[in-house]
Amino acid sequence: MSLDYAILGFLNYRPYSGYDLKKIFDKSVRHFWPADQSQIYRTLARMNEKGWVETELIRQESRPDRKEYHITPLGRDELRQWLVTPLTPDENRSADMIQVFFAAQLSDTEILGIFERAAVLMRAGLAQYDQIPRNIEAYSEYTNSPREFFFWMLTLEVGIHNLKASLDFIESLIQRIRNGALPAA
Repeated sequence: MSLDYAILGFLNYRPYSGYDLKKIFDKSVRHFWPADQSQIYRTLARMNEKGWVETELIRQESRPDRKEYHITPLGRDELRQWLVTPLTPDENRSADMIQVFFAAQLSDTEILGIFERAAVLMRAGLAQYDQIPRNIEAYSEYTNSPREFFFWMLTLEVGIHNLKASLDFIESLIQRIRNGALPAA
């Protein structure tokens, strides 16, 4: 359901096509809320049925016609209501933690491999975060508001902080395992 509100948030800036929404997702929120093109179009269709958005067909001579989505007053009200509503936490599900929970049956080498692979993925995630622009000019196509930019960068800071904390923990755990911290089988 949060995809609906992310789309409404972007459409609150200005009208976009589904293609443009995918581009802005990839450039701004992908690090914590990825969306593929088909999800975006399905969500736009559902939001259109609810009256939160409406479409405008823009005729183009050299390209196929373009369908732009505009937020409606009902959509703005819905977005505002969602923004001030406390969210219930998502259920904390983690497939990798199920692996860890039952890892006692594995060898120390196999267990170490689980955590080393996790550390590699976390380092790759941090490298991806380093590729995200941190200046407002990079987002000028979408917003020139320093206030908006501040909150956009705040989400990046949270992601980096959380991933670094997780990586620190995993690296500490790897060191403990290498130093013989695992009880004998």
